Amino acid sequence: MAKNTIKNDEDQLNRSKTEIVGRLLAYLNPYKFKTFIVIMLMLFVMICGIANPYLLKIAIDNYIQNKDVNGLVYIGIILVVLNLFAMWASKIRWTMISSVTNNILVNIRHELYVHIQKLSFTFFDNRPVGKILARVMGDVNALQNLFNQSIQNLIPELLSLVCVAIVMFVLNVKLAFASILILPLLAIAMLYIETRARKRWDDYRKKRSNLNGFTHEDFSGIKVVQAFAKEDDTEKSFKNFVSELMGSFMKAVKLNDFFWPLVELSWGIGTVVVFYVGYSLVESGDIQVGTLVAFSLYIGMFWRPIMNLSNFYNTLISNFSAADRIFDIMEIDPEIISAENAPEIGKINGEVTFKDVTFAYDEHTKVLNNINFTINPGEKIALVGATGAGKTTIVSLLSRFYDPTSGEILVDGKNIKNVDLESLRRQMGIMLQDTFLFSTSIKENIRYGKLDATDEEVIAAAKAVNAHEFIMKMEKGYDTDVNERGSRLSLGQRQLISFARALLANPRILILDEATSNIDTQTERLVQDGIEKLLEGRTSFVIAHRLSTIRDCDKIMVIGDGVVKESGSHDELIKRRGRYYKLYMAQYGFMNDGA
Repeated sequence: MAKNTIKNDEDQLNRSKTEIVGRLLAYLNPYKFKTFIVIMLMLFVMICGIANPYLLKIAIDNYIQNKDVNGLVYIGIILVVLNLFAMWASKIRWTMISSVTNNILVNIRHELYVHIQKLSFTFFDNRPVGKILARVMGDVNALQNLFNQSIQNLIPELLSLVCVAIVMFVLNVKLAFASILILPLLAIAMLYIETRARKRWDDYRKKRSNLNGFTHEDFSGIKVVQAFAKEDDTEKSFKNFVSELMGSFMKAVKLNDFFWPLVELSWGIGTVVVFYVGYSLVESGDIQVGTLVAFSLYIGMFWRPIMNLSNFYNTLISNFSAADRIFDIMEIDPEIISAENAPEIGKINGEVTFKDVTFAYDEHTKVLNNINFTINPGEKIALVGATGAGKTTIVSLLSRFYDPTSGEILVDGKNIKNVDLESLRRQMGIMLQDTFLFSTSIKENIRYGKLDATDEEVIAAAKAVNAHEFIMKMEKGYDTDVNERGSRLSLGQRQLISFARALLANPRILILDEATSNIDTQTERLVQDGIEKLLEGRTSFVIAHRLSTIRDCDKIMVIGDGVVKESGSHDELIKRRGRYYKLYMAQYGFMNDGA
């Protein structure tokens, strides 16, 4: 997938109208019975509407001319009863339509959300979060009118149009042909507008997505914006995005606004033609006045469905882009999935082997090159090296956030690509460099590592990493909300909570990526004391720039230029006076200079 930024319009596949309508209508399948009931009610209302002019014709031609009062009363009673039932049917119809369309939107949004959660990191790496939100929220919401009108207008209006046309041809063939004379020209004009309108609506939704992406990014980084006093600059950028959005919207709306005037003009011309022909037929005695009056009413009933169908067509065109954008995401296959019928990995002992592993994020960025090593169960391994050397990539591959470009990663001798992904990750505790907390309580953030954990287990995990003391000083203790991304806590406090969350999962393999980078020296010592027992019996990978925190690891691997440059214990590497020695002495000397 091509990388996209907030300033770039997203690539989008334009599907045919038939494909889009077919896929959207497929969401009606679970509601076939309700849809059938709605259509039946619509047919009843439509029949009542069609019957009104015909009953009026009978009243004029048969009873008014003959001054038959009883007959007129009889017709009047039928009209009143018929229309009361039609009103009752319409009310039930609207209630059922609302229920069906809202359920469909919920299903589409849920399906899209579940699918996005399964997508690989490369999807999120190449697309701003704000643009993803635009699809889940804005584009799904845009389909509401489409579904409402699909059920309410498309089927019943087509049926109404056909039924009225049949009645018109039965009443008088000449008047019927006069009514539809203008239709071919209207169809040509509407197709001409549609081909241009769709492109403009595509552009509008892309600009809206750009605005959404910018807004999300700006508010997520509001502390940086305010710290550098860039509010005026971001305001200008916001105005530019809004201006582009407004411009694209006005272009689309101006073109779409031609639909209704075209239909109304056609309606007017058709009515004039019918009355001209009808007047001639009355004069010649071919039809009665009642037939012309009824036909004039049927003209309105003939063009009203066309008006509603054109409105549906208008809605369809303006929402083609939203449907395309949703289907674009739905058609992206997750890169990291469990193999078909993949067995569960079973209880992990913790042996980890990288066999000829090479990895590149793209064809220009090779991060690891032919990595080979084996870690025994229960060993504590440290990964050190310069920023960008590939340390985090190694643990990301082990967690199977990505798959190697080539080579194999084995856990207990089993290739992790051939086992059930969830069974692997369930037994891994991962604390990544980017500490993320959810906008809920401290307790629930820790419990995320084990959803069925008791309060006692949560507290025990917090105590193990020495987070209990600062938590109890909070206003509500463990029930204190941390705000979005844990913004009300210090970086060190966030890491301690994240650490407790990882440990609560009781993993067989524990990954700590810069776990103590934001903890002061005193707290770090307490954490080190607390985690020593918890690391026992677990294979652990520790990434740390503070070399003092990894001295006691069983093995230290120095990563550089995409390969393992050195490997051994702290004492062994110091004696070799290689890369690790230079890193250690440089940091030790820097710390002394600072002191």
